Amino acid sequence: MNSELVSILNYMEKERGLDREVLIQAVEYALESAARKSVDPAGDLRVEVNRETFDIRAFAKATVVAGQPADKHQIALADARRIKRDAAVGETVDVEVTPRNFGRIAAQTAKQAILQKIRQAEREIVFDEYKDRVGDIVSGAVRQFVRSDIIVDLGRAEAVIPSKERVPTEEYQIGDRIRAYVLDVQSNAAGPSIILSRSHPDFVRQLFRLEVAEIADGIVEIKGIAREPGYRTKIAVVSHDEKVDPVGACVGMRGIRVKSIVRELSGEKIDIVRWSGDIKTYVTNALSPAKLSKVWIDEEQDRLIHVVADAEQLSLAIGKRGQNVRLTARLLGWKVDIQKDEAAVSFEEKVARAIGALASVEGISAETAKSLVNAGFLTLEGILVAEPSDLEQMAGLDPETARAVRAAAEAAHEGAAE
Repeated sequence: MNSELVSILNYMEKERGLDREVLIQAVEYALESAARKSVDPAGDLRVEVNRETFDIRAFAKATVVAGQPADKHQIALADARRIKRDAAVGETVDVEVTPRNFGRIAAQTAKQAILQKIRQAEREIVFDEYKDRVGDIVSGAVRQFVRSDIIVDLGRAEAVIPSKERVPTEEYQIGDRIRAYVLDVQSNAAGPSIILSRSHPDFVRQLFRLEVAEIADGIVEIKGIAREPGYRTKIAVVSHDEKVDPVGACVGMRGIRVKSIVRELSGEKIDIVRWSGDIKTYVTNALSPAKLSKVWIDEEQDRLIHVVADAEQLSLAIGKRGQNVRLTARLLGWKVDIQKDEAAVSFEEKVARAIGALASVEGISAETAKSLVNAGFLTLEGILVAEPSDLEQMAGLDPETARAVRAAAEAAHEGAAE
């Protein structure tokens, strides 16, 4: 028995988790490469490892001839019948050609090929393990940084978080334990390529599935997710059991469930929204806690919904840098036009708007616009129906300025008409 080979196979099988038959086939392939260099001429060579004794033998095919063999590719009929009792002239038989020093030569020559075959087998095992895990969450340790990409050690494999799949607000150190979403698994010559993401919306989806039993059981369904990684996420949920509150299930007792997910996302805010088939109700829920005074669907433009909020609720509905309304539009798949309730606009604000509108016209300064509005000329139309003398007397403008204002109003009006 080849004890050295047995030891290697046992080690590889136990420590690397490789199948013994795969390893033996790798050894046979490697030894064939070695035998072709040590057996001259090698012919149609085959190396066989006995599965019980692990003895190694090399065989070459030889053609049976009636007379004396002309070369090593031929064998006399009498010799062939000692190998195969019913051998006949013209057929081929396997002749053992194992050289005396084959074990030593083969071991030296085949070592690299065996290792290569083993690495290939390991890569195939890793690929088979992860190819069906796309969409799962895995855990690993940060191993190194390649430019802005993060290399993550998953134990049996390495994965990468490309810079575009990172969360901009997160920083890592080598050795940090992180969880990420398996975005893609590809097989290539260098081995399996496992792409991870922490910025993908489905990362949040899977975290909720892991944390909320009702989602995992299908009682509560996630209908949509809109995310700005590192800052805020909106998630819409619905319950298929009237006894189960979908929002409450996701929040958990004393907020324990959602707090766990927020910690995993490094403090990213999460809005849990009750989904509704009625778009007006849905947008109202999505913009909560802002109170809306009016909601209506635009009949002329496709998938456009108008929202009116009270003056004190407008900034809350829009959110910081427009984030709340932007995420709401993404969650709904509709354009959301949000406006302030005009009935709640103060007189001072109306005056300020009128001054701003006139001052935006080329040829009318802010100071002149203020004088015009204070005199009752609130719009371009109001200026156009007045005489220059009216502008002089009522707004206190000098004749030259009055004419310039009139000319600017006419030019702006004509431009708008065109």
